[in-house]
Amino acid sequence: MIRMERIRVHVFVIGKVQGVFFRQSLKVAARNHKTTGWVHNLHDGRVEAVIEGDRLDVTNVIKWCHNGSANSRVESVQTNMESYTGEFEKFDVLYE
Repeated sequence: MIRMERIRVHVFVIGKVQGVFFRQSLKVAARNHKTTGWVHNLHDGRVEAVIEGDRLDVTNVIKWCHNGSANSRVESVQTNMESYTGEFEKFDVLYE
């Protein structure tokens, strides 16, 4: 059995991404692609997420971030590769 490369990406989404079900929709997309991690709102209006999983699955979730939820307007997506940890059991929305 071939094991896919596991990666971790730290994501910042800029635009009209708060108050438009972006986080909940990202959670659904992440779980549909069998990735783990978390997403939450930042005080400056951005959404921050950490996504872990197979490279193809994480890439597909990041592609989703570029489009966003139905009422969002994504201006840009910044990504930073990090070391994979496998620390998450599922993908969650974090609330402050």
